[in-house]
Amino acid sequence: YEQVCSGTTGHTEAVKITFDPDKISYKDLVEIYWHQTDPTDASGQFQDRGDNYRPVIFVKNDEQRKTAEESKKALQESGRFGDAKIVTTIEDAQPFYPAEDYHQGFYKKDPQRFALEEAGGRQQFIEKYWKNN
Repeated sequence: YEQVCSGTTGHTEAVKITFDPDKISYKDLVEIYWHQTDPTDASGQFQDRGDNYRPVIFVKNDEQRKTAEESKKALQESGRFGDAKIVTTIEDAQPFYPAEDYHQGFYKKDPQRFALEEAGGRQQFIEKYWKNN
């Protein structure tokens, strides 16, 4: 994790999601993703800056790629972010390397630091762009 945070490895910090398509669709997961990120900021996310924090959707197959690309296009055309371009990239999934154990469950293990991270503007951004949705 420390190496990835340094921004020198070429890796992107990501979350691996395992889901049951009988309970939630991939399309719904992509929609949730849009509500949690700033898809207009290619240089990072909120207080986290650098290429390792860039907005990206990793896909496992052509069906997921099509769903993600259609969703991205619809979001751009919606005008939700004004004239800002949706810069989130859609890329083939690469091998996933979990962070070390000490970084798992970060919000539970270090709630004060998590609160500081949350103060980085994410919640205000979500309220500004998604409050009525």
